[in-house]
Amino acid sequence: MNIQVTPLAKEKLKEALGDQPGYFKLFFDTVGCGCDGITVLLIMSQPDIGDIEIEASSLPFLINPQHEIYYEDVMSLDVDPNFPSYKLSSNSTIYSSNVKTRDIR
Repeated sequence: MNIQVTPLAKEKLKEALGDQPGYFKLFFDTVGCGCDGITVLLIMSQPDIGDIEIEASSLPFLINPQHEIYYEDVMSLDVDPNFPSYKLSSNSTIYSSNVKTRDIR
């Protein structure tokens, strides 16, 4: 799996990490969302057991292998400079134009 992160999105993600080490976990959240599920970027201090790395413009990205089925092999992550969320898309679909980060470190 590969996520092509735009330069502005990469800059915003690095800001979200701040001075603390961490990982971004692509997470398909189905708990309490009132829909089929939403994509969230969790900021974690360490990988969960079984997590695998995602190639993402040299950023530390992870995914649980059970969540891989929700996404395509190649995706793009972008950000609007005036809005505090990200857009995750591929050539065939927009997964979400409102992907939030949630720091759980």
